[in-house]
Amino acid sequence: MKSKPSSLIIKLLLFLLALIIAASTLLYTNHLVKKLQQREKELVELYASHIEYLVNSEEIPDYSFQLQIVQQIDFPLILTDAENNPTIGYRNLNIDSNWSETQINDFLINKINEYKNIHKPIPVYSDSILLQTLYYGDSEMVEELKYYPYFQILFAILFILVAYISFSYIKRSEQSSIWVGMARETAHQLGTPISSLMGWSEILRMNYKEPEKVLDATAEIDNDLTRLCKIADRFSKIGSKPELKPEKVVDCINKVMNYFQRRLPNFGKNVELKVTGDSNIKALLNNELFEWVIENLVKNSLDAIEGKKGLIEIEIAETKKKVEIEVTDNGKGIDFKRRKDIFRPGYSTKRRGWGLGLSLTKRIIEGYHSGKIFLKSSVISVGTTMKIILKK
Repeated sequence: MKSKPSSLIIKLLLFLLALIIAASTLLYTNHLVKKLQQREKELVELYASHIEYLVNSEEIPDYSFQLQIVQQIDFPLILTDAENNPTIGYRNLNIDSNWSETQINDFLINKINEYKNIHKPIPVYSDSILLQTLYYGDSEMVEELKYYPYFQILFAILFILVAYISFSYIKRSEQSSIWVGMARETAHQLGTPISSLMGWSEILRMNYKEPEKVLDATAEIDNDLTRLCKIADRFSKIGSKPELKPEKVVDCINKVMNYFQRRLPNFGKNVELKVTGDSNIKALLNNELFEWVIENLVKNSLDAIEGKKGLIEIEIAETKKKVEIEVTDNGKGIDFKRRKDIFRPGYSTKRRGWGLGLSLTKRIIEGYHSGKIFLKSSVISVGTTMKIILKK
């Protein structure tokens, strides 16, 4: 298996990406703000030039063009006299109609001091003599654009923070489900052979003088000890890189089917176990882990068969590069709305289930065997087919 990048590297890459997005947003917004400010400056300069033209013109002044310019001005503007007194006029300022002249004058002076720090004032001359001065600020659109990227970045940070907390909670819950499931799966796997060993131990104590019964019990004890070794080997391979070898698929499947065949009476169901396909087909397998996969699928099929008469069929086929295995049962089927959840850790429809079987199965097939497993088809009250694809 290829080594995965550490979570620290991923976090650093995400942080770097966030910085690039934030910087790009700021730069582009500042570009737009400068373009709008340049447009407003050109409009004020045009207005000042026309005032100079009207003052210096010997003809009857035509104020129509000046009126057109004024109508285009949507930003605050103050026009002062030669002594910088704001007595000539102003535009787009929020001045209360109840204010006195003194209050209005103080307000305008404060605005003049504010605007000259934002934009360079534009003078109006007549024969090199200063007549008036234009002071102007930014329009509402420019002001909003100045703060827009900061609000955008703030909302993005809040969104990322909420998403991070939510995903961390989901991850912790999923990990908790996995650990609980693994513990229960371990207990379940060990429980059967341990109970069997306890039973055989009792039989030995009761029949120690009868050699035939002792030999039978000893043989079954050996089987259960082999089973315990196999369970330990399976769990030891989880999280490590398993060795894959070309193996006959049918041999591996038959071992599992024979194991279930001997225990079918305990399920209280009349179920036929069937394996079809070419017995010479080989795939790259780890026997212990792949047997676990087949066990989980057969268990699910047995649980899904509600009637006393059932069929579980495993069909093996091959293409040029792949081996395809289909596990079909005539059980109750899977609800269409739940099909995406069946491989999720913690999901189970069984009353005592802990929802780890198919999750482990998917990890073993896709993570360790580089294959695929998916729900091929399922019809309520008709049956289900799960499909596995492996490398030849």
